[in-house]
Amino acid sequence: MKRKPTPKKKKKEAGSVYWKIAIAGLLLILLSPFYYGYVLRSFSATWRWIMDIGQDQNYRTYKSFNVRIPSGYTVHGIDVSSYQGKINWQKVKAMNDDGVHISFAFIKATEGVLSMDPYFQRNWREAPKAGIICGAYHFFLPQKSGLWQARFFLQTVKVEKGDLPMVVDVEQLYKTSPAKMREQLLSFVNHIENKTGVKPIIYTNISFYQDYLQGYFDDYTLWIAHYYQPVLNVSSKTNWQFWQHSDKARINGINQKVDFNIFKGDSTAFRKLLIP
Repeated sequence: MKRKPTPKKKKKEAGSVYWKIAIAGLLLILLSPFYYGYVLRSFSATWRWIMDIGQDQNYRTYKSFNVRIPSGYTVHGIDVSSYQGKINWQKVKAMNDDGVHISFAFIKATEGVLSMDPYFQRNWREAPKAGIICGAYHFFLPQKSGLWQARFFLQTVKVEKGDLPMVVDVEQLYKTSPAKMREQLLSFVNHIENKTGVKPIIYTNISFYQDYLQGYFDDYTLWIAHYYQPVLNVSSKTNWQFWQHSDKARINGINQKVDFNIFKGDSTAFRKLLIP
């Protein structure tokens, strides 16, 4: 006949089972990818906090992009031309630094009345495949006919629902008088609007805008270049929606420096701006 275990022995055996269960549970946690995901997220958050000590939180450096980015903006984008060469748009889309990622891209299409960017068609085709919302831009030459430049732009670019409005980039006079420049620019934007039903966006740098455009094209959406500043130094009445705040960004999938941009509003406002 087997002897019945004593209460003391039962307690010892129960304790042994408890510790085995506890150790097994701990091993399951330590070997779980969710545990390491939590640890990595916690470490990343702590490291970011340490790296940000002493920085202006309204103008923080994002090392992956190699630029300082003004705070308070959630929709970020780039603009490209043949200068950037062949772009891997999947890598551009996948890049993320603490929540900052590329949502849109303005792509150079044409210049003057004869020049088409050699990488435009490829970029215009491949960027949307990667999930990036695109807009095309034309580099404006004020010494040329604004009407003919607009026609050339429209012959090259076929915009569709969900694209950003077309853009005209005007930033130099090229020995043309300011009045003549504005006359040709007005012809350009009027023709684009008449043919597409959507007002084009006007891109320029802050000094050119203040010297030659302010007060003349106030009902157009503006995209303004103003580099390395925590705030865009324009009047609160200025109708800007895009701000090119750096020309030195480093983007995965692109071998050259890139202009970095922000959209003024949130994602809902951004969607409302797209071609219906």
